[in-house]
Amino acid sequence: MTKQTTQIPALRFPEFASKSEWESKELREIFDSFSGGTPSTSDKRYYGGEIPFIRSAEIAKEKTELLLTEEGLNNSSAKLVNKGDLLVALYGANSGDVAISKINGAINQAILCMQSDYSNSFTYNFLSFKKDWIVSRYIQGGQGNLSGEIVKSIRLLFPKPQEQQKIAACLSALDALIAAHTDKLDALKEHKKGLLQKLFPQKGERLPQLRFSEFEGDGDWVETTLEQVADYQNGKAHEKDIDENGNYTVVNSKFISTEGKTVKYSEKAFCLANLGDILMVLSDVPNGKAIAKCFYVDEEDKYSVNQRICRITATECDSHFLLYIMDRNTYFLSFDDGVKQTNLRKADVLKFGFRIPTDPDEQIKIAACLSAVDDLITAQQEKIEELQQHKKGLMQGLFPKIEN
Repeated sequence: MTKQTTQIPALRFPEFASKSEWESKELREIFDSFSGGTPSTSDKRYYGGEIPFIRSAEIAKEKTELLLTEEGLNNSSAKLVNKGDLLVALYGANSGDVAISKINGAINQAILCMQSDYSNSFTYNFLSFKKDWIVSRYIQGGQGNLSGEIVKSIRLLFPKPQEQQKIAACLSALDALIAAHTDKLDALKEHKKGLLQKLFPQKGERLPQLRFSEFEGDGDWVETTLEQVADYQNGKAHEKDIDENGNYTVVNSKFISTEGKTVKYSEKAFCLANLGDILMVLSDVPNGKAIAKCFYVDEEDKYSVNQRICRITATECDSHFLLYIMDRNTYFLSFDDGVKQTNLRKADVLKFGFRIPTDPDEQIKIAACLSAVDDLITAQQEKIEELQQHKKGLMQGLFPKIEN
């Protein structure tokens, strides 16, 4: 049985400070709720219509991959939901996720829709904040499924409607700020994508679309291969020597794909990387996001290269310039057939062909331009993370503690 440790939060708006304690209620007492269903996937008449079909991974999205016809809706257990309804993912990897629906659409059996007149936003934030507690409390080992009955039986603390609205408005304002900064981050990433397309020659071209004025008379970029401008070395296995107190950061595919957020250490460096080296992922699952992703070594005597990662040392070109050419290049991605695991071989990597400007200063200027955009992207990501941490701390004060 759930124990409420206190009936009021640590942080309360002044106008509610003298009000009564929050009231403990099951969600079924606040919400009307229902789940949906899935039309037969073998009947083409049921799909391709105009009704968004929301699945568990799409509860927070504005678009869905599938659309239902009226016939598909009427001949299945799929149920319509409205923009603003509270949606809870019941099954799979998204189990326990909560969202306010951004669209009118239909839901399948893996989603519980919860409707009420006044507390959707408040309850959304409360459930989002308590997701880990819900998963540990109701799903064995954190793996498995929720059910509609489990969700409806969850007991939370609720203040009066006016206080709910004030808390929801406060958190919604913060969400809007986070969304605005996220839009700015997306715009910066699109800007970088456009620069990459214009600052490097496209396939079949000898010059880029955009060139710095001081290099416009320098002529065509020259063809080369990675083998001609860099040295190659495969990483070494570190798995048996992982040590959380080690002095060396082990660069594996997880480290690169998470941009350094997932880290392992070793006391031994079997393949020490040098400042300016480029480390690239050689192996990934079908359609993986890590294959050919690159990491630039920004510090001496810190990183040791794991197996299935290669170390590229530029010898005849600027290493930062080479990084922007290599990172997730379509040449390397073409080895991924979407069916089996991709394993880039040394010979294939060294055959990678591209064009470079003959003047090293042009290479450096292009790399510096892109690095400046990367710095803006990093700063924007950090700003978003700060705001998210601020929201988390705010919710710790605005919502009462709940213990098992």
